[in-house]
Amino acid sequence: MGGIEAGGADPRDKSELMMGTILSEIVDRKREVVARLRADPPSQDFREHGLAIRSNATPHRLLSALESNSRGVNIIAEFKRRSPSAGTIRNDLSATDVATRYERGGACAISVLTDEQYFGGSILDLGAIRADTALPLLRKDFIIDEIQIYEAAAVGADAVLLIAAALDDAPLAKLRAVAEDELGLDAVVEVHTPEELRRAVRAGARIIGVNNRDLRTFRTSLDTSERIIAEAPRDRIMISESGLQNPKSLRHLRALGFRGFLIGEALMRAPDPEAALRDFIAATERDTAAPIDTNDE
Repeated sequence: MGGIEAGGADPRDKSELMMGTILSEIVDRKREVVARLRADPPSQDFREHGLAIRSNATPHRLLSALESNSRGVNIIAEFKRRSPSAGTIRNDLSATDVATRYERGGACAISVLTDEQYFGGSILDLGAIRADTALPLLRKDFIIDEIQIYEAAAVGADAVLLIAAALDDAPLAKLRAVAEDELGLDAVVEVHTPEELRRAVRAGARIIGVNNRDLRTFRTSLDTSERIIAEAPRDRIMISESGLQNPKSLRHLRALGFRGFLIGEALMRAPDPEAALRDFIAATERDTAAPIDTNDE
């Protein structure tokens, strides 16, 4: 597996890349949310509160979970009610109901969608799940400002998602440093292209998530994970995200070097998320070499 250098990323016009996409719309709305959040007096205490919480917390718990179980199947199970591409996914179970089932089913961590407008989530979901489980928690949102990271820390998150396609180089590096260096959280830097992989490496990312869903078209293909891990440095923890519908896909990606898998919709739609997760893990651990279709659209 060939590595890449941390530098040498080609300059690009990020605004042009995102023009006319759902991602650009979401980020525009998120700027409005952040502006309101910063104007809210209680938010002025987020940094102080977050630092206080993190001073007594174990640092880098997600990274440790992924590294300590290097031979097992590490599934980050995701709680989300809906998405722009799928519409309503599930609304008959509470956040804590789902988290409890995920923990019993063998998840190594839980991802919590906290975006309200597009995914029906809430930072309150993260807080409720934190009170209900000891598993590492990932705040999955469109993070564009450090106040969102301090808020996540204050509520009990162990990690945050940073989307390379939504951030230029300087803010990406700054937000990663706030999360990991200042707060002891983990930053999962999400990429979809080899160029974004190079940018993530240059920003210092240790955990890199490969989103198999193109945020411009919302089509998914495991070819994305295959292509990107071939260029990833060996010392990074690689996670595959989106379009992971069956254990055969996970076995294939594990063989390529992926250390974790973020799965949401397949588990959320299952009649029993706990049993579905347990079965998913057990089936993935079986040694088979069945061919798979790497396209899931």
